[in-house]
Amino acid sequence: MGLPVRKRIRLKGYDYSQTGCYFITICTKYRYDVFGSIVNGVMRFNECGKIAEDELLKIPSHYGNVQIDRYVVMPNHIHIIVVIRQAERNDCRTEQGVCLTERINPFPTKSDIPNIIGQYKAGVTRSVGNAFMRSAAFMRSDIWQSRFHDHIIRNEADYQRICQYIDENPAKWQEDRYFAKHTE
Repeated sequence: MGLPVRKRIRLKGYDYSQTGCYFITICTKYRYDVFGSIVNGVMRFNECGKIAEDELLKIPSHYGNVQIDRYVVMPNHIHIIVVIRQAERNDCRTEQGVCLTERINPFPTKSDIPNIIGQYKAGVTRSVGNAFMRSAAFMRSDIWQSRFHDHIIRNEADYQRICQYIDENPAKWQEDRYFAKHTE
């Protein structure tokens, strides 16, 4: 008997590098509270949570056409709105005919959602591992679930609903499905 076939989670045939807004949810492995806790409706980061936020804010420096529009780091998951704009090569400042952006990052990474999130997860794992995991009982790879959820934001109403959800997420933590799953 073979292994079960995993359900496809990305929209078939969709180009996840095209201009648009994407709502991303990334969960910790087993939904452990890795990043801190909610106190009186406010997220209180531990050191791992600070690293997760710092790495998130670095994403635009790795991808010239990517912005983090809105986000929330929760104890066991992260919600992000990632905006991909059309890349423009004419935007770089030059020095002696060499693009300074290319000098800083001579091997630009492909700006698509799976790669952006994969690189983010790897960066958090590496930074947390370097700072804390050498003495921890679990291995570095145990921070994240292997997958993530994405939703392509298609219109303004969808965008506004998602922004409200992100903004209210800490205050509604005990109603959150990730909280409920963790405490069962």
